Amino acid sequence: MKYARLTKEQFDELHAEFASFLATQAIDKAEWDSLKINKPEVAEQELDVFSDLIWEGVLSRAEFLEHFSKNHIFLFQCFETHVQSIVLKSLVPETDFLTKEGLQWLSDNMFTETIEMKVGKKVFTEDRNASIFELIQQGAFLSDGQLFKQINTILES
Repeated sequence: MKYARLTKEQFDELHAEFASFLATQAIDKAEWDSLKINKPEVAEQELDVFSDLIWEGVLSRAEFLEHFSKNHIFLFQCFETHVQSIVLKSLVPETDFLTKEGLQWLSDNMFTETIEMKVGKKVFTEDRNASIFELIQQGAFLSDGQLFKQINTILES
């Protein structure tokens, strides 16, 4: 397995897609039910293959990621060969970017000496999708990139 197995909730959401996937393997509902009982290891393999296919599709389309922690915000834009990053760090320890108040504080103090901002670029040393998946495993989530674009536009002007 290249990535991680989807959760039960994710499988539930992708029920129709999973049924189509099984159909491409010539597995109908009766056979699937039989596999789960009589050959659970084969059923597990099918779940893993499907999970990897879904992850591969999602990661291939991924462009922006965000990761929030108490005092840091990591913003990423993913390209074919590299990732651009903007890291915001609060120099005020009581700030908590995980709260609405913390985000409001950020908005009010974005370009003051209380926010440290670093811009970076990292070339993918391994497979692009695997690198993006690693960021997700560390707590990043896919985003529309609005925050990245706003800050990047200001930094470029």
